[in-house]
Amino acid sequence: MNAASPRILVIDDEAQIRRFLDIGLRAEGYQVLLAANAAEGLAQAATGSPDLVILDLGLPDRDGHEVLAELRQWSRVPVLMLSVRDTETEKVRALDAGANDYVTKPFGIQELMARLRALLRQRPAGEPEAPPRWDDGRLSVDFLRREVQLDGADLALTRKEYAVLSLLLRHAGRVVTQPQLLREVWGPSHVADSQYLRIVIGKLRQKLGDDPASPRWLKTEPGVGYRFLG
Repeated sequence: MNAASPRILVIDDEAQIRRFLDIGLRAEGYQVLLAANAAEGLAQAATGSPDLVILDLGLPDRDGHEVLAELRQWSRVPVLMLSVRDTETEKVRALDAGANDYVTKPFGIQELMARLRALLRQRPAGEPEAPPRWDDGRLSVDFLRREVQLDGADLALTRKEYAVLSLLLRHAGRVVTQPQLLREVWGPSHVADSQYLRIVIGKLRQKLGDDPASPRWLKTEPGVGYRFLG
């Protein structure tokens, strides 16, 4: 096996599907990581450095949409969703949430391989993945466990507060526009609802003790968006 060959992570609770994909992918020269549930899959994604993830929607411990959302908080790895759900609504929901492609079961192995090759070609080169943990000595964020600590003490954040913080962290040092934050955290139908974002940023600043006039972490870029000062 070539050590430089792409590494594919398969997250699927069906043993037959995992075995089928394991054999098929290895025959095409890929390295393969296997996970039978969401917890195993996220752990493998954090430690195994996959080049692409095949993610089943119907996992036993968590819905695939939740897994995708958590993965997207710290990784841009291409994700191909795999599911028996074949409605247009399901496909649009997955693609809007950050999936790169969607294949319904049953599927042909040659079509799947072609889609994988296309996704691997499209992956941006030279942009490092965000680590599964961020720590500057005061603020610590564990993306895998969804835990935030400030000066060693646990910080209780709402789901939206955590989602905004993790998205800004993922782009630390760069401006993230208001529409991008609203689209990724609240959904495409809320890109104009800037008041939602202002409220969450305000609460984050309170919990972090971050002065907007002299920010340590959350800087407002007037009329544009926000920047995490990493």
